[in-house]
Amino acid sequence: MPARDEALAIILSIAVALLMVIVAVIASASAGPQQSTQGGPPDPACVEWADSCVVCSRTTEGLACSTPGIACTRGAPRCLRR
Repeated sequence: MPARDEALAIILSIAVALLMVIVAVIASASAGPQQSTQGGPPDPACVEWADSCVVCSRTTEGLACSTPGIACTRGAPRCLRR
């Protein structure tokens, strides 16, 4: 019964792929906002800043930072909005 074995293999592959997507979504949801690893803002009055790689801003929940790209080269933080 090769057709049955192939169908079972396809169903199993789809189930594993869906499980991996669900785990990734749960992990990213529980991670919360990304924190800047470069340091803080250039000055205390700065509300939004960037380091040529990550953009961070102060929100009511705390710091919220974007995720850096794979080929990112960080620079000195500069204030974008006060």
